[in-house]
Amino acid sequence: MAALSPAAARSGTARFAGAVRAGLAAIEGFILPQCCPGCGAPAEAPRLLCDACWERVPRLDGPLCVRCLARECDPSACGSHPGFGAWAAHLYDERLACAVKSFKFEGRVGLADVLGEALANALPMDYRPDLVLEVPLHTTRLRERGYNQAARLADVLALRAGAPRWTGALRRVRPTAPQAGLSARDRRRNLDGAFAAVRPEALRGREVLIVDDVLTTGSTLEACLAVLKDCGARASGAALAWAA
Repeated sequence: MAALSPAAARSGTARFAGAVRAGLAAIEGFILPQCCPGCGAPAEAPRLLCDACWERVPRLDGPLCVRCLARECDPSACGSHPGFGAWAAHLYDERLACAVKSFKFEGRVGLADVLGEALANALPMDYRPDLVLEVPLHTTRLRERGYNQAARLADVLALRAGAPRWTGALRRVRPTAPQAGLSARDRRRNLDGAFAAVRPEALRGREVLIVDDVLTTGSTLEACLAVLKDCGARASGAALAWAA
């Protein structure tokens, strides 16, 4: 039997570690009483937040322009950048931050169902993409975390929308520095050439929805949408929340 390469072994170890974290979180939620981190009231483990706290998370209506957002302009009333629109389900507040932190960093992958449902509810009723993609993680970050949270949301969203799911259609070709603290120009430079399409010809003429978890500076989703536009796709973005 052929020996695994070091990279394959690390990848397998990371996936195993991610599965262990998710399993332990599920066992903890079953054994221990779940208290809502937003208010301390009883809450169901698969939802993390109680119903009252979920209702208090501010909702958003209408798309945002991520190109305007990346340039630190008003993203809510733009008609100048077709192909750079994105829907966000909520404004990012302290309650939603608890759910995202648990989902993204603590192995609570079961939260993808309730978070993906919230994201699906933010899309127009008649919107049906041809393909649903995820914002990719670099392989180094994927090995560290064991899963891509945006991919988990995209899985749920594709199921709700009745749309085909294409995992890995975009890849992150190089690691990037954290965006926090960078100027608008430096954020764009940081992500310049960071993403590429695996099969550009397969995206041409398709209605594509690309999913991320939290929209902060807008630069990441803008860079991904730019790649899709260059491929000839009619692309839009979707994110669980906007950290305004």
